[in-house]
Amino acid sequence: MNQQKKKTLRAVMAEVILQVLDQGKSLSTLLPNAQQQVKAQDVALLQEVCFGVCRVLPRLERIIEKLVTKPLKGKTRIVHCLLLVGLYQLLYTRIPAHAAVAEVVNATSDVKAASFRGLVNGVMRRFLREQEAVLAVVDKHWQTLHPEWLVNLLKKHYPEQWRKIVDENNLKPPMWLRVNQQHTTPTAYQALLAAQQIESECYLPNTALYLQKPISVEQLPHFAEGWVSVQDRHAQWAGELLEPQNGQLILDACAAPGGKTTHILEIAPQAKVIALDVEQSRLKRVEENLQRLKQQAEIICGDASQPDQWLASGVMFDRILLDAPCSATGVIRRHSDIKWLRKETDIDQLVVLQQAILTALWQRLKNNGILLYATCSILPEENSLQIERFLATHPEAKLMPVQLDTTGIDTGFGYQCFPAQQSGDGFFYAKLLKQH
Repeated sequence: MNQQKKKTLRAVMAEVILQVLDQGKSLSTLLPNAQQQVKAQDVALLQEVCFGVCRVLPRLERIIEKLVTKPLKGKTRIVHCLLLVGLYQLLYTRIPAHAAVAEVVNATSDVKAASFRGLVNGVMRRFLREQEAVLAVVDKHWQTLHPEWLVNLLKKHYPEQWRKIVDENNLKPPMWLRVNQQHTTPTAYQALLAAQQIESECYLPNTALYLQKPISVEQLPHFAEGWVSVQDRHAQWAGELLEPQNGQLILDACAAPGGKTTHILEIAPQAKVIALDVEQSRLKRVEENLQRLKQQAEIICGDASQPDQWLASGVMFDRILLDAPCSATGVIRRHSDIKWLRKETDIDQLVVLQQAILTALWQRLKNNGILLYATCSILPEENSLQIERFLATHPEAKLMPVQLDTTGIDTGFGYQCFPAQQSGDGFFYAKLLKQH
């Protein structure tokens, strides 16, 4: 079998970005394959540029508008994406300008656009010459770097906070660790990090450690033995709020990639946990996480809105964690492509799906059981309004208080966390008790 010829790094970047913008594919789907096409030492830069281009896309697009007389459409869109890659490198990386230009120009032949070599070279060099004047025009108005429909929704729902939310979304995400208290304590693990000159800070919930600088997991002491996991601070509240106990039957619905499943088992190692997800391919990650932490759970591929298809009749849960499928508008700083993949029309469809899952799983919760509804969205349609509607139609459901010591607001129907520096992503939690 012929070994696949390694493409140049910039060609791979441009192809990935083209698939995000024109085919609606996500970076988390595209990058694992793209990483196989480049040298190991280039993987970090590949990620940095792909996420970076998506983070600042409107700014780059406006620069190209100023420098390219005729829009690059159809088959020439790949050239447009090469320019996005080139401009991002000039503005946001430390790659020397001459190298950034040369690499992007050379990549034209790799993407079968050699006839555009002169155009790419000309645009890049002109930007370097006229950078100040071009940016003065492009940056004249404050840019949200978000789609207009999303900004309008944020303004409507959060007149006081919307600007801060948008600014936070445009920053690079912090790295958080969840310390596995079966093995060690946060302060003891902090000492292990400090011994390797890795600075960290402890936060609530009391498993959370903030790293001053993101690092690769290989550098984390005892990572392979399961002493810590990488998990956002606000995501770590899920395990705490669920209050899992040993001996209970617990469902983690929509469980992939398994961060919350493993957290439940760290808190209650003798609980019987079912990890459910609708996508078989994503359940592989759940298995890997369980293996690393040496934990046991039953993994099921199934539709959370149809429990009768994968669960025997009469089986009832003590606890249900419903991390509902959502717009992911709370994790934009971690997944900047969401801004361009998500459409306004998606929200209504997601609301219907969430409602179906919530209603179906509620039937499988024991009396005095707890269902924790969670999303990584910041839109009330998917969160507080969803819970308000559910409570109006389920008198046996009692909303329990959720007061988190973090950046966010009590909506009256659950707690909405906002993304913040040295804090977590945009998460929502509502805790429901089933009464007789």
